[in-house]
Amino acid sequence: MVTATKIWLSSPHMGSNEQAYVQEAFDSNWVAPLGPNVNLFEKALEDYVQEDVHVAALSSGTAAIHLALELLGVTSGDLVLCQSFTFSASANPILYLGAQPVFIDSEEKTWNMSPELLEKAILDCSAKGKKPKAIVAVHLYGMPYMADEITAIGKKYNIPIIEDSAEALGSKYKGKNCSSLGDLGILSFNGNKIITTSGGGALVSKNLEHKQRAVFLATQARDNAPHYQHSVVGYNYRMSNVLAGIGRGQMEVLEERVKARRANHEFYKQHLEHISGITFLAEPEGFFSNRWLSCILLPDYETREKIRLALLEDDIESRPLWKPMHMQPVFEANLSYTNGVSENLFERGLCLPSGSNLVEEDLKRILALILKTI
Repeated sequence: MVTATKIWLSSPHMGSNEQAYVQEAFDSNWVAPLGPNVNLFEKALEDYVQEDVHVAALSSGTAAIHLALELLGVTSGDLVLCQSFTFSASANPILYLGAQPVFIDSEEKTWNMSPELLEKAILDCSAKGKKPKAIVAVHLYGMPYMADEITAIGKKYNIPIIEDSAEALGSKYKGKNCSSLGDLGILSFNGNKIITTSGGGALVSKNLEHKQRAVFLATQARDNAPHYQHSVVGYNYRMSNVLAGIGRGQMEVLEERVKARRANHEFYKQHLEHISGITFLAEPEGFFSNRWLSCILLPDYETREKIRLALLEDDIESRPLWKPMHMQPVFEANLSYTNGVSENLFERGLCLPSGSNLVEEDLKRILALILKTI
């Protein structure tokens, strides 16, 4: 029975200037792709991420992964090593290009790609005559992956890394912002992310030519000619000037949103970590997570479901942790290197409401239901 206002897992949270920037687009009649808001949103992202990056604002994080793979020369028949414990958008673009994902399980320290299994997969695939073309590593739920180890493996075998930072804007690894650690980085501004443009994403690179090529491909790959001429296949992936206006306003409140998400996590941790059987993912030294989603591990599947359903009954949205890609029907025929970590996390893990617009009353309501159910 619904007894109070619905609490969402992670809802959009607007600041004070988004509407003004969108109004600028309407007042100037610049509502199509490209425009001043797009340029200024890209500049705001570049200034925030630092590390001399160049940013191309796109229609989605999925589009950014697709273009990143294409920029790295991934094509039909290639193998791409992909984190298994993630959302399907990390893997789907591999199939767009006719390539095949090879799934790598997680380690327990960050829940992200296992360096040991990554290297094993590289050696095995190479021994069979097919060296992987790229690595897609993910900062899951805002927790950075083991970047030193993953980067070292990529360099050792000369395999470029696509850094999937869709959930990690505002997270840092040893002082460096996520999306600046790999050969190419991607961001997402979907409606449930830490900041949103309604729908949108970005490609991040330290190579200006990568950005220029991505923008070319994202605007239908139109050649420099007075008429419409195309020498390669292009895509309609550029962000609109209207949505970029939302992004400009959201960038102004990003640090506040990170603080709010981290405060949510601390609230849950403070009130639940003393309960036997409930555990949280700790931040290793040098890791800074935006805590996009606050996650708990429970003793077993039955306890997780009991809590999830109790929350649902009170109109509170929660969600199991990602179901690993190697367990998904669409990828059942793909090669995978597993150790049981992600399957165990999926079975026991629950994402709790984590929006930056939650108030203390919401958090107390969620907590009371969990404690009552336990």
